[in-house]
Formats: sequence, C-alpha cells, structure tokens
Amino acid sequence: GALYSRKFTIDGEQISLQVQDTPFVSLEDDTDSICCQEQINRSIYWADGFVFVYSITDYESYRVIRPLHQHIRKIHPNANIPLLLMANKGDLLRARQVSSKEGLQLAGELGGTYYEVSARENCEGVHEAFQQLCQEVSRMIGSCNGEKRRGLHLVRPKSPNMQDLKRRLKQALTSKGKSATTL
Repeated sequence: GALYSRKFTIDGEQISLQVQDTPFVSLEDDTDSICCQEQINRSIYWADGFVFVYSITDYESYRVIRPLHQHIRKIHPNANIPLLLMANKGDLLRARQVSSKEGLQLAGELGGTYYEVSARENCEGVHEAFQQLCQEVSRMIGSCNGEKRRGLHLVRPKSPNMQDLKRRLKQALTSKGKSATTL
C-alpha cells in the first residue's frame, strides 16, 4: 500500500498526517477472518487512528470491516484508538448495496464516527471526516501527558517524497565531502 503525507493546521497546531493505504485485505473463504499482508500488521501497530472505508455499491467491502476491526483489537487489545467508518461512493445511490442504516449501526458497534461521502463529487466531506479524526487523535495523544500511549518498537515508515530524498542526498554528499577533507 501507498503512504500519503499531508500537513495542515488544527486548532492552531500544525499536524503531520500520514495515511497508510492498506489494500489486499480480504475475507478468507467465506469465513469471518481476514487475510492480510505483514505490512498491514506493521501499519496497524504504529497507527494512532483508523479510517475504515467501504463502498456503498460493494457489500463485500462492507463485510470486511468487522473482521478487520477484530484483527486490530488483537494487536491493540486495551487501546482506545479513534476510528472513522467512511462509506464511499455516495453519488452512486442507484447501485447501493449497503444502506446508511447498516453503516450507522456498524459505526456504533465499533465505537466510531460514521460518514457517508462521495470522494468523486464532494471532497469536502472526506476532508471534514479526516479533520474530525485528527482532532480525536490529537485529544487522545494530548491526554497522555507527554507519555507514549503505547510502546512502539517499529519505526514509522518515511514518506518517499522528493523533499525528503533531496535532503538525504544532500546530507550524504555533505558528509562524504567533510570526511574527504579531514583525511
């Protein structure tokens, strides 16, 4: 999955948001257990919040949410991590397979906030949902009084953006130049 990074301001504080897209999560042979790659488990381990996205036009994408949440609870059994349930493709009402009522019910069961959006027609709804999640995460982290919420043993992956790559290259060239002059 891809890693997306954005910076924005919430309540006067600059927030760095990293979204790890976790594709290839599926149900195993008509059971309620999921099959996912180890990379997804690493992403789950370092996450401070979760966004579960399903398509209102694909009931199978909805069915994956509950087992995925149970999988996350196995990794974080005692954590109170904010989550958001996002029903996408709200512009395709004629092809709807999952009702708003089902989405609201599942969000209540999982203890999260529910949004029904159309990423294609109204990105403001998506922005609002992510902003709400970031506010919840910020409150959770802030309530830890500076202590780590949980012991992290895995380093968060770096976003492969050009600025970061340029900075690393410059550092490598600068350090080689310094070592060459000291010989």
